[in-house]
Amino acid sequence: MTTVTARLDLRLESHEKDRIAKAAALRGMALSAFVRDAALREADTAIAADSVLTLSEQESRRFLAALDASFEPNDRLKKAMDAAARLTQR
Repeated sequence: MTTVTARLDLRLESHEKDRIAKAAALRGMALSAFVRDAALREADTAIAADSVLTLSEQESRRFLAALDASFEPNDRLKKAMDAAARLTQR
């Protein structure tokens, strides 16, 4: 069993607490466990939404075409690679 050490205090209206307590009871859960699970689920949803990039069909085709195309470094990158190579040869 994991030992829980962090706390999170929450201030809310009494009618809000009653509503949450009713929902927890309907699920057969302790109030704190219900709130923790709901907060973690919402956190996961927010993090996932920030981590996903959705492309249109046209953007998706352009992206895949860019991945398939052969890579040609531009002059600036060639100079940087040459400078890095000289540094590592010392």
